Amino acid sequence: MTEESNGKEIAIGSGDPAPGFCLHDQDGKEVCLGDLLGRWIVLYFYPRDNTSGCTREALDFSSAIEELRSLGAEVLGLSPDSTESHRKFKDKHGIAVLLLSDPDRRVLQAYGAWGTKKMYGKEHQGVIRSTFIIDPAGRIARIWRRVRVKGHVDEVLGEMRSLAAGESGEG
Repeated sequence: MTEESNGKEIAIGSGDPAPGFCLHDQDGKEVCLGDLLGRWIVLYFYPRDNTSGCTREALDFSSAIEELRSLGAEVLGLSPDSTESHRKFKDKHGIAVLLLSDPDRRVLQAYGAWGTKKMYGKEHQGVIRSTFIIDPAGRIARIWRRVRVKGHVDEVLGEMRSLAAGESGEG
């Protein structure tokens, strides 16, 4: 892990161990990173349920879920919204990915997905839209920070195809 000189923001990099977590999904079920190891994990952080960009991203990941699963990956979306908000969001839009609630923002902070953002010239603290691919051994394989939604899931799919092909080509 690298730490900025101000000591406040911690950023993880490719090859680092993925910070562990146990959070509740949209149904109130506990989901722990350790229980998912042995598979690829696509973990994406998004600001808020039912906003246009976040809805588009969730629907794009939902459209790609079957191919991602065929590549051995599970997809988890994470925001500070409540489990109840996630359930309503998932039901309303037919979202196929697990949505995890991080109301105290500990996991967001551990992954460097919470920090200073600028909107209309003003700075505020919030979710920095980010995506991480975690390998089956629990290490960070790929990171996208300050994601733009359009075309992002296609990038993630391309990277997962390469990573999965590399994994099968090694054995």
